[in-house]
Amino acid sequence: MGALFSCFSPSSPPPPQRRRSVAGGRRQASPPPAGSSGRWTRMRSGRKEDPGLLTHEQALAAAAILIQHHRENGGVAEPTIPFDRSTSTRYPASKKKDALPRSSSTRPRSLADPLLQPQQLVNQDVKIEDLETNRFVLVHGGGFGAWCWYKTIALLEDSGFKVFAVDLTGSGIHSFDTNNITSLPQYVKPLIDFLEKLSDNEKVILVGHDFGGACISYAMEAFPSKIAKAVFVSAAMLQNSQNTLDMFSQQADADTLMRQAQIFLYANGNDHPPTAIDLSKELLKDLLFNQSPVKDIALASVSMRSIPFAPVLEKLSLTEKNYGSVRRFFIETTEDNAIPLSLQETMCRSNPPEKVFRLKGSDHSPFFSKPQALHKFLVEIAKIPQTLNTH
Repeated sequence: MGALFSCFSPSSPPPPQRRRSVAGGRRQASPPPAGSSGRWTRMRSGRKEDPGLLTHEQALAAAAILIQHHRENGGVAEPTIPFDRSTSTRYPASKKKDALPRSSSTRPRSLADPLLQPQQLVNQDVKIEDLETNRFVLVHGGGFGAWCWYKTIALLEDSGFKVFAVDLTGSGIHSFDTNNITSLPQYVKPLIDFLEKLSDNEKVILVGHDFGGACISYAMEAFPSKIAKAVFVSAAMLQNSQNTLDMFSQQADADTLMRQAQIFLYANGNDHPPTAIDLSKELLKDLLFNQSPVKDIALASVSMRSIPFAPVLEKLSLTEKNYGSVRRFFIETTEDNAIPLSLQETMCRSNPPEKVFRLKGSDHSPFFSKPQALHKFLVEIAKIPQTLNTH
């Protein structure tokens, strides 16, 4: 997987930025640290700066300013330059409230999914350690693998959450042959094994995408006491005695892009039922990634595997006592060509969740096309307080 992720790294490091301070509406060169001599200034101007030394000098200058303010305000320090845990060079904070930090990364940021400020991502009044759980379990959809969540994993972990992304049987790096998967329990076994190992007082937030919705529903029925919340991200949110094929049959248009893209595989011969489904490479972008970055589409094109056919046909057995006791949330994706918004809305009307969120401008793969907005919703769901009737 390392070779796959290497394509996301910048080709070369950006040149170091010289720190500037703003005064009187014009940019001026920063003053030397308090107590420094003219010789220090001449030495700086006479040698080539490197990023490491520049960062160190910035810290010295910032410390000098803090000390000066501390003396002028009678011992009350009013820092003017915020410190950042990152070692990358950043421009000083603007006085505009909505200004966004500029990173030293050379990768252009998508205007459709802008970087969100920390206060937008996390409610500062609620601490992660005070939540019912700070653990997410991410369950991929049909043909995908744990690899598809790489942006979501990074964002959640950076916010202090613990994250586990599972590879279901025959998916991702799981070596089992997809054509030999004959049931939903067999397909979901890696998720069930993980939940079984949790202690009785441990809970997680399950997040399912696409066919992963049927998988987390199966897990909700099996381990309701270990699941604090379940989040369906443009996913199959089924009712009792339904299968995923039933869900797709609700679409009015019989000639959907999904049906055009399906390629049935017959590992047991053409006189037997299909064993798996492939998706046409030519239609993959339009079907799943019509709003996603090119690099993520390239990653998916070399990572996706066949979808086992038998689990798609298997009807779920869901009870109100188990499945019905878990709090459910649904995240809609408005530009979805695989599970259209109309079908998502139909599922929510037929089997209403506690709350519905809408990702505007997202294709079927919001972890690629809208990672920041998806992250914001997941954190918001995690911070919804417990209800009195939770298990």
